[in-house]
Amino acid sequence: MHFAPPPSTARSGLLGLALLACLSAPADADEVSVAVAANFIAPMQQIAAAFERESGHQVTLSSGATGKFYAQITHGAPFHVLLAADDTTPQRLEQEGRAVAGSRFTYAVGRLVLWSAQPGYVDAQGQVLRTGDFAHLAVANPKLAPYGKAAQQTLEKMSIADRLKPRWVTGENIAQTYQFVATGNAPLGFVALSQVMENGRIARGSAWQVPADMHEPIRQDAVLLNKGQGHAAARALLGYLRSEPARAVIRAYGYAF
Repeated sequence: MHFAPPPSTARSGLLGLALLACLSAPADADEVSVAVAANFIAPMQQIAAAFERESGHQVTLSSGATGKFYAQITHGAPFHVLLAADDTTPQRLEQEGRAVAGSRFTYAVGRLVLWSAQPGYVDAQGQVLRTGDFAHLAVANPKLAPYGKAAQQTLEKMSIADRLKPRWVTGENIAQTYQFVATGNAPLGFVALSQVMENGRIARGSAWQVPADMHEPIRQDAVLLNKGQGHAAARALLGYLRSEPARAVIRAYGYAF
């Protein structure tokens, strides 16, 4: 498993290594390129590693905002599979004929949390949003990131969206939003539960797990893109994503189904 290199990365001098890899890999091994929503990169790294061990295929992961992936796919990006942070983008790609009809399914349902790297800063009911004297609140761009849209809906449900909007520090995706909070550039922010959970508990800092009825469900769908049609490794990976070993990893990061 590896991350896709920048387009300008030089490949000269790697012929010998590539030949060695080909000689040692199974005859039917292939490489699958996966666009992964930023919130799901940590569990997907574990899932991809296990899939590689079991199948002999190789997985290249690219992490980012679902909205940006959509734009890249429409412009011909060579992804075989999209693991989105929503269910509307895969559906749209299917309807536009850019994804294989009938291949779409929900691989996880995300959970939103209000999180601070500081212990004791965020209370268990999220009242710090009403009472806290903070200058910045990190939120992913609601136009690009489904977790950002869920955060906006939560603030609207609490009737404090307009009051807090001037304090927003907007991340391009949920990974950047997490970094704003983790580095202290924002004292708190809305992130994915998967980013702060470890072994079934919040790994550090303090958090409020936003009730599911505060926003639309964050259904995260996978879809086989047209470039993955007829690609055995891509189909095998999507099948593995629905297996119990993969689901055990997904549950461990706080997702539902």
